[in-house]
Amino acid sequence: MTQMVNKAAVARAFGRAAQSYNQHAQLQRLCGETLYSMARVTCDRQVLDAGCGPGWFSERWRSAGNRVTALDLSPEMLNKARESETADDYRLGDIEALPFADATFDVCWSNLAVQWCSDLRLALGEMRRVTRDGGQVLFSTLAAGSLGELTQAWQALDQPAPVNRFLSTAQIWEAGQRLGVRLVPQTLTLAFPDVAGALRSLKGIGATHLHQGRRDGLSRHRLTLLAQRWPRDERGFLLSYHLLYGVIDCE
Repeated sequence: MTQMVNKAAVARAFGRAAQSYNQHAQLQRLCGETLYSMARVTCDRQVLDAGCGPGWFSERWRSAGNRVTALDLSPEMLNKARESETADDYRLGDIEALPFADATFDVCWSNLAVQWCSDLRLALGEMRRVTRDGGQVLFSTLAAGSLGELTQAWQALDQPAPVNRFLSTAQIWEAGQRLGVRLVPQTLTLAFPDVAGALRSLKGIGATHLHQGRRDGLSRHRLTLLAQRWPRDERGFLLSYHLLYGVIDCE
């Protein structure tokens, strides 16, 4: 359940995507709306948005009548959220070492961010620590098998796909077991008009940092090879995400 993560490099990758993030964040919005539906109470609460990005769901929680603290590892993402006035407070920080006292929030929310943590057990423990009894920790993450189409297409280049390894469902459950986590699985498949569009969707949200190191760019010839192998249907070229929604009711 642990992995070596260069947090500075992750922050830089997301920082480069700060201006383009919202136009490519279809997955994040779909996933976040499902997670939001799992909240017991959605108004008059102190909410932490841990891994806020440009603040799409910070604003969602705030517009429902909550006081929201937006936290992100990337200064550029946090500045984007601040410029749009999406929250009441903005803090630069790491989910694995939250800069808050115990029992500060009623809701600790993290939409598609904890997969970038080094130790999921530590991250979930930190989110529970800062959440009051009677509150909720709500998170979503990617599980093993995500982006399978990308992995399949890359076989045409006779090299491993530039995809980070995601934890299995069993590993994610084990990380939150002592906290009483409940997990809800879902698979979402997005379609794109071409391979370049699929790859741009990943770059546009900053999901380009590879824990094992960067790869060389793609030539036109290599893109053609990928397109020949990339799974598609009548909608276009596919990218599938195996999602897990986690709910911890704090008692």
